[in-house]
Amino acid sequence: MLLRKTLILFLSVAGNWLTWNEIRGDEAKPKAPIIEAGGGQVRDPEKVRLSEIIQKVNELFEGDLTENDKLQYVDSVIKDKLMESEVLVKQATSNTKEQFAGSPDLGAEVEGAIIDALDAHTTMSTQALESKRVQREIIKILLDHSSLYEDLRERASAV
Repeated sequence: MLLRKTLILFLSVAGNWLTWNEIRGDEAKPKAPIIEAGGGQVRDPEKVRLSEIIQKVNELFEGDLTENDKLQYVDSVIKDKLMESEVLVKQATSNTKEQFAGSPDLGAEVEGAIIDALDAHTTMSTQALESKRVQREIIKILLDHSSLYEDLRERASAV
């Protein structure tokens, strides 16, 4: 039996908590009237970056996946695995971005990161599904250290 839970993720950008809908600009918020030419809003660079990533990963993956699933997989899980690579650290510090992008090591490291992420998540998910104690401890971590309750209340009040 396949169990699936969707996590609702909030990002802290400059001290403000944002939902994915806010990042994408889907929130139904009243717009300020344009008073003069050039009255457009300055876009938060982090919102722009995340929006661009969401657009790109939506083109890559299909199936029963949320935008959060896709974004977290690429921008957090795989990127974090790649950040552990000493080979890539050396190449990034010694080359231009264009040279780095053309490195044959980059593709191999990405493939390794995908395999490592799959192994790690499979191991953790299997342990969590097979142990009520692990599930209880995850709940404790989410409530005591990850602000799950507070973030859900914040989300509810934002709607």
